[in-house]
Amino acid sequence: MSAKKLNLKDKYRLLTRDLDWDFSYEDRKDAFPFEEFEGIKITDWDKWEDPFRLTMDAYWKYQAEKEKKLYAIYDAFAQNNGHLNVSDARYVNAIKIFLTAVSPGELAAHSGFAFTGRQMGGIGARIAAQMQSIDELRHIQTQIHAMSHYNKFFDGFDEFSHMHDRVWYISVVKSFFDDARSAGPFEFMVAVGFSFEYVLTNLLFVPFMSGAAYNGDMATVTFGFSAQSDEARHMTLGLEIIKFLLEQHEDNVPIVQKWIDKWLWRGYRILTVVAMMMDYMLPQKVMSWKEAWELYFEQAGGALFKDLERYGIKMPDYTDLIKAEKEHLSHQAWWTFYTNSQATAFHTWIPSDEELDWLSAKYPETFDKYYRPRWEMAKEMADKGERYYNEGLPQLCQTCQIPMIYTDVQNDPRDIVYRSTKYQGERFHFCSDQCQHIFENEPEKYVHAWLPVHQIFQGNCGGPGGLEKVMDYYKLDVGNANMDYVGSPDEERWKNWKGVA
Repeated sequence: MSAKKLNLKDKYRLLTRDLDWDFSYEDRKDAFPFEEFEGIKITDWDKWEDPFRLTMDAYWKYQAEKEKKLYAIYDAFAQNNGHLNVSDARYVNAIKIFLTAVSPGELAAHSGFAFTGRQMGGIGARIAAQMQSIDELRHIQTQIHAMSHYNKFFDGFDEFSHMHDRVWYISVVKSFFDDARSAGPFEFMVAVGFSFEYVLTNLLFVPFMSGAAYNGDMATVTFGFSAQSDEARHMTLGLEIIKFLLEQHEDNVPIVQKWIDKWLWRGYRILTVVAMMMDYMLPQKVMSWKEAWELYFEQAGGALFKDLERYGIKMPDYTDLIKAEKEHLSHQAWWTFYTNSQATAFHTWIPSDEELDWLSAKYPETFDKYYRPRWEMAKEMADKGERYYNEGLPQLCQTCQIPMIYTDVQNDPRDIVYRSTKYQGERFHFCSDQCQHIFENEPEKYVHAWLPVHQIFQGNCGGPGGLEKVMDYYKLDVGNANMDYVGSPDEERWKNWKGVA
């Protein structure tokens, strides 16, 4: 007699809920010491529902099939010199940023979900978090593999892991994940699982993958598609944890609201570099940052928070500010990198006349008034042989670690926003009211932040000796991997491959 075939529901129960154990000789609180200190109240872990009902055996089979297809496409891409099919060699600078800043974030997320998967008391949530932990590890591996082909032909890819812990602008992403991983398991889930993976992930991955497709980068498109089914599961997990916490106890509502307010802001600040990439770095453009923000946050996010209102959760108070900043974000960021590109790990350039016209059309209220004159001035100076580089070091926000580049967009967009506060006799500086508020709520968490500019002044980035020592510490190949794209070895090779003067 053949064994009875289990239906999906029974199989899920046996391979998740029935894997839990009873505590007979140890106190449950000792096994999950992080479950209560954040103030979250869990009354019944059995209420946790995984909409995908995915078990480990099905997970391994499904992922293995995806891996076979993924690496077959990578091999075909390399064998057919896929790098020659990108729209323009300027494009690869966008994926240099992805490799140095985003991919190591996947590794940090892997570590965070592994910790969370261990510390949450419910078996269903533990298994879902463990699967996501493995997903994140797979994502960084596939991303490195996809971009390794470009490393053979372009400068600036070879030291990405070294740079992640050191280079000034990459510390923005690192500080986000360090902040999340040093929180408790529930705050981590709201930070990364909900705020980043559910609310903001489309603004990171969709423009990048669409941008890759528009610009002929099939390797990046392929890992994007391969990760897409994982991301759908991650988004569901992020939403499930929010609803689960809110339904468990009414006392959880203000705690969750505080975390949403904090982490949506921190995630939004990271997306500054995505805004810059969309508006300035893609030779073939998909849509403007402003259009992406309206589609993926104002429309999709608005519907989400409308749904969460029944739990007592509201949209963060700073929504009007970020709505106004969408007109300015990308322009302020690209100008900052252009004027500091002697210390970046990628090339910058002045937008062409055609690109300036595109920006004017996409930002009719602000671009010609505030930003076009800057680029016309930069072009005039470059034509005279007076290309400008900022020789100073920018002041950084103590919370998000981004230079003070943001302006007062709701009053006068020409004024830089500076905020400061005193703590234990020392003054700390911020780029916004929101970053100041985050600091003042948990000052001990941020007073010791590793701020790259402070570390340079203290001689901790290669020792005293000026910019040259710092660049050695960063392992930046100055002049080859950064500064202007025009005249760079990347441009020269590209022209030789394409047979153009």
